[in-house]
Amino acid sequence: MKLAITGATGFVGGRLLELALSDGHEVRALTRRPQAEREGVTWVHGALDHHHSLDHLTQGVDAVIHVAGVLNARDAAGFEAGNVEGTRAMLGAARNAGAKRFVHVSSLAAREPKLSMYGASKARSEQLVHDSSIDSVIVRPPAVYGPGDKETLELFKMAKRGFVLLPPKGRLSVIHVDDLGRLLLALAQPAAPAGDVFEPDDGQPGGWSHQEFASVLGNAFGRSAITFSAPSVLIRMGATIDRWLRGDGAKLTPDRASYFCHPDWVVDAGRSVPPDTWSAAIDTRRGVADTARWYEDGGWL
Repeated sequence: MKLAITGATGFVGGRLLELALSDGHEVRALTRRPQAEREGVTWVHGALDHHHSLDHLTQGVDAVIHVAGVLNARDAAGFEAGNVEGTRAMLGAARNAGAKRFVHVSSLAAREPKLSMYGASKARSEQLVHDSSIDSVIVRPPAVYGPGDKETLELFKMAKRGFVLLPPKGRLSVIHVDDLGRLLLALAQPAAPAGDVFEPDDGQPGGWSHQEFASVLGNAFGRSAITFSAPSVLIRMGATIDRWLRGDGAKLTPDRASYFCHPDWVVDAGRSVPPDTWSAAIDTRRGVADTARWYEDGGWL
């Protein structure tokens, strides 16, 4: 197929690009900065608020996979611009170009829009996709991990030191970035299910408790990690301090603290992907161990 991909310079989108090329697809990818030329990729310079760039990005494509989004913003307007208006612009460009399929990457946070500005913006982006006339599907990934991820890197660093600070007790689902990438490509196919909201994961029934996942992280380094479930007030205080110290570079913001402290980020089994379309292939224990080795070999830890 000929695919248009947003977010291809980021973690999930970058891995998706590699998988698409290995499958023989031709890719048009949006970028803000100059990129090295590579076979099979047409880099389109621009951004989600550059309508001319989006028209060029979607020209002649079979499907659009919209990965780009804003994880961290100072205020609701920042999330609105990146996640809502960006999605609106991509839908318009895809529709005008006659794309046959629109795959929208949302988040489990969209299930609880009152918890955070991020979740609220993702929920609004989903509504735009629902209301669009284009053939579409929505994917709500849980926590995504894998080589090259900077969001979960702090957890790996703590696990290597043998002490993992956790949010209040709860459960979560996870997925390896390669499994997510394979799913997005499967859903871009013309015969794939449409009109659905899917919540994929690693296949672990009921997800993982925070302590269980911390144990998986510790085992990746050959040790038993000591865990501490911090009360929500401490998490929120830490988020405020991180914002003071690192400004826009803060990883734990007050908005993110709000959904980190939610006790249930396990995927809904009723929204699982049909097994004849996709199933997870990477065992989480193996995937986490491989990711830990990648971090170590790359000098990230």
